[in-house]
Amino acid sequence: MAWILVIVPFLFGLFSFILRNRRIVLILFLLGGILHFVLTIWIWISPTEGNSLVFLDPLGVLILTVTSFLFLMVTFYSIGYLKHHMERSSLTIGCMFFFLAAMSLVGVSADMGLLWVAVEATTLASAPLIYFHKDHRSLEATWKYLLICSVGIALALMGNIFLSYAGGDSIAGLYIPDLMSNANRFDPRWLKVAFILLLVGYGTKMGLAPMHFWLPDAHSEAPSMVSALLSGSLLNCAFLGILRAYGILRLSGLEEWGGNILVLFGVVSLVLAALFLIRQTDFKRMFAYSSVEHMGILALGIGVGGLAGTGALLHLINHSLIKAFLFLVAGNILAFYQTKKIDSVGGMIYKAPKTAFLWVVGFFAIAGSPPFGLFVSEWIILKGLINSERWMLIIVYLIALFIVFASLARYIIPMTFSRSAPNIEKPERWFFNKEPLWMWVPPLLLASIPLIMGLYVPPILLNFLSAVFSVWGGV
Repeated sequence: MAWILVIVPFLFGLFSFILRNRRIVLILFLLGGILHFVLTIWIWISPTEGNSLVFLDPLGVLILTVTSFLFLMVTFYSIGYLKHHMERSSLTIGCMFFFLAAMSLVGVSADMGLLWVAVEATTLASAPLIYFHKDHRSLEATWKYLLICSVGIALALMGNIFLSYAGGDSIAGLYIPDLMSNANRFDPRWLKVAFILLLVGYGTKMGLAPMHFWLPDAHSEAPSMVSALLSGSLLNCAFLGILRAYGILRLSGLEEWGGNILVLFGVVSLVLAALFLIRQTDFKRMFAYSSVEHMGILALGIGVGGLAGTGALLHLINHSLIKAFLFLVAGNILAFYQTKKIDSVGGMIYKAPKTAFLWVVGFFAIAGSPPFGLFVSEWIILKGLINSERWMLIIVYLIALFIVFASLARYIIPMTFSRSAPNIEKPERWFFNKEPLWMWVPPLLLASIPLIMGLYVPPILLNFLSAVFSVWGGV
């Protein structure tokens, strides 16, 4: 069953390239998204045994489920979007299916070497998507993405080599369950080197500062449905690689050492993102830096451990849904105003009321305001920090969150409610005086889940996340 989740989108991607009829390709796109999500749900109902290459553990299934659901919502949105860009639909849809196949392979990989291959495959599959608009800015963003992420993945490869060397004769390969069962036999010196290389390597792809420089450009220049997958799904795949490595480190008795390094990267990411958000001119770039902020929160929560670690996994789910939602709404704004400049957008509530409503909802959701799920997960992480009595971290954490909230409010509120709205010289005809269902229903569905989890988090979900973290992050 695990291989099916990789093979199905790969085959759909091949058919998308082969078929000439673009309308059939759009139908294929929708069917592929639905089928992958159905197969993912089936895994929860009927889990299967793995082998030396692939397996389905709770952590991987969690990442898979988030990825598959986001892809389904992006599919509904993209069909409407690509109807107005039919000349690029086959290439775009084919690459998106390959992107999904690569991310699915990350989730089911039972071998650290295969996981490395899968993460590299996500880079190759998504690079053409970033170059969608084929202008000099998207070209620059694509090359920066390829260059920086390739350096990161090269470091991760070295990390795998040192990981194998640290295991010595106690391991026969990089099979993850084997690595975990023999972690107490690893040479701690080489294991530390391996973890640092894996953290920096996968952290580059995750967007942790100071390796995050590709992220603002790629998220800003890619079409919004691609930005939604980059921020909502791809960053989680890189985070999965870090968690796999940290689980091995924890079982070797180096949990405290590794946790402190994760906390360091988390704090640096959180603080730098908050500072960069103070002054922004591009609203898609603004949310790219918000992704850096939230990746920092994830690293911080996992590094602190305990309750904060469980909160970090809940934060992963909420952030993925909300950030994908916001990038889709950002696509609506870009379609109407034909610009990403914050100063050139205003009076949205009067010109595109549905999009304006979603934009404000997204602001409160991503800023961690009640009653949305990010408020709950950030509160759980704060309680974990209090339990660990890390008072300086608590101060930095709260100040950074306040700066982020104030910075986002500074830009989003005028964009939505200012009466001095800029003139729109060339609005898209299909948007003007009309907001099609495909532009606001998928974002609305994405926003509804974090809203529900902000009002009530099912105990079964918290117990599941706590059990996952106890395996991969300690207790």
